[in-house]
Amino acid sequence: MTATEAVAAIAAGRLSSVDLVKSCLARIAQTDGAIKAWAYLDPDAALAQAAECDRIRKAGLATGPLHGVPVGLKDIIDTVDMPTLRGTPIFAGRQTDSDARLVEHLREAGAVIMGKTVTTELAFVHANETRNPHNPDRSPGGSSSGSAAAVAAMHVPLAIGTQTNGSVIRPASFCGIFGFKPTRGVISRDGLLQTSVSLDQVGCFGRTLADVALLTDVIGGYDQRDPLSFARPRPAMAAGAAQDAPVAPNFAWMALPFNDRLSEAAREGLDAVCDVIGPQLTKMSAADTLSNLVAVQARIHEYEICQHLADVFDGHWDQISATLQPVVTRGRKISAAEYEDALAVKTSAEAFFDNFFVAYDAIIAPAAAGEAPMFGAGTGDPIFCTLWTLAGLPCVTLPLLVGETGLPIGVQLIGPAEKDNRLLRTARWLQHHLATAA
Repeated sequence: MTATEAVAAIAAGRLSSVDLVKSCLARIAQTDGAIKAWAYLDPDAALAQAAECDRIRKAGLATGPLHGVPVGLKDIIDTVDMPTLRGTPIFAGRQTDSDARLVEHLREAGAVIMGKTVTTELAFVHANETRNPHNPDRSPGGSSSGSAAAVAAMHVPLAIGTQTNGSVIRPASFCGIFGFKPTRGVISRDGLLQTSVSLDQVGCFGRTLADVALLTDVIGGYDQRDPLSFARPRPAMAAGAAQDAPVAPNFAWMALPFNDRLSEAAREGLDAVCDVIGPQLTKMSAADTLSNLVAVQARIHEYEICQHLADVFDGHWDQISATLQPVVTRGRKISAAEYEDALAVKTSAEAFFDNFFVAYDAIIAPAAAGEAPMFGAGTGDPIFCTLWTLAGLPCVTLPLLVGETGLPIGVQLIGPAEKDNRLLRTARWLQHHLATAA
C-alpha cells in the first residue's frame, strides 16, 4: 500500500493505523535480519502512536495529511523520544531534548515516527551494515542507505534522507524507488547533523511520485533557525505531481565528460528514453566549466565538514574510519581563500541555471552510473548528482530502467529552483509518455 492509498483508507475508516503499523512491523521482522535498514526501532512506541492516531480519528478530531502513516527517519534527524546516533559509535547513547523542525511537521501531520534508519558514518563516505533489498550482496547506496532500503523493502511507505552530494537520488536509484530532493531551502535542516551548511539538503523516499510529493509538502516550511530556509511560499508539490502538463515539456540532455562512467545498460536505457521523448529533447555539449563544478562541490563539502565537526574529529580520531580519515586530512588543507573562491563559483552556477531553465522544463540525466555496486565496494559514484546538488536544484529519480543483472537503475530529472511543482508535473508527463509509447 502506498502512502497516498494508506491516507485515504485510514481517513475512510477502512484501515486502522494500528493494523498498518502491525503490518509494517511484521514485514520488518521478516526481512530486516538480512537488510539491516533500521538503527533504532521500538515496536511498542510505534503502536502507541498508531493507537493515538486511531483514537483521534474516531473521536472526530482534526486529522493531518499523513494521519496514521508510518515514516522512517535517517539517523541524523533529532527526536526527543529516540536516540540519534549519526552512524557512528562516537554518538552512542546520544539523546536530544527536542525534535528536529521537520519532525515537528510530521507529528503535526499525524505521521507515526516508526524509527531511525541506518546512515553511513556521519552521513558521509563510510558504509554501515545496510544491504540492498533486491540483492543483499549489493549496496543500497549512501548516505541515506537505510531510508531507501526500508521503503524498497516495504518496511514503511515513506522515509526521509538527506543529500549533500548524491545521498537521496543515488540510493533511490539503486533500490528501485522514487527519490525527491526539493529546492535547497524548502525543508528546514534544524535539528539535523550538519556536514555542510552550504550544501546539506533534505529529501524524501517513496514508492510513487505522489507519495514523495505528499511527504515534501508536509515537512517543508520556513524556519528562521536555518540560514538557507527562504521566507516565502513553497511550491505545491502534491498538486504538481497530480497535474497534467498543458503542453509537452522541453527536455535537455547534457553530454558531460563523466558520462563515460555509465554502465552499458544505463547508457542504453537512457538512450532509449531519450529516443522516446523525441523532438521534445535537445542534446547539447556541456561547457568545461560545468564539469569543473564537481571539484567545487568537493572543496566546499570537505572544508565545511572539517569546520562543523572539528571537535568530533579532534576528540575521537581513533574512532573515525580509515575511509573518512584521509578525506578529513585533505579537507583541513583547503585554505579559506580557496573555500571562498568555491563559494563564488557556486553562486555563479546558480545564476547559470536560473537562465538555462528559461528554455527548458527539465534536464534529463542519469541518477547513478548503473546498478548498485557490490556490498563492500563503496556506496556508488555520486557524480551524476553533484552539479545539481551544488546549485540547489530540485531533483527527482524515477525507477525506469533495469541493469545487466536485473537490478534497478533510475532516471533523474532536474528542474528550475523553486519550481518543484513544475518538475513533478514534468516527471508525471514522462511516466505517462513512456508507458503510452511502450
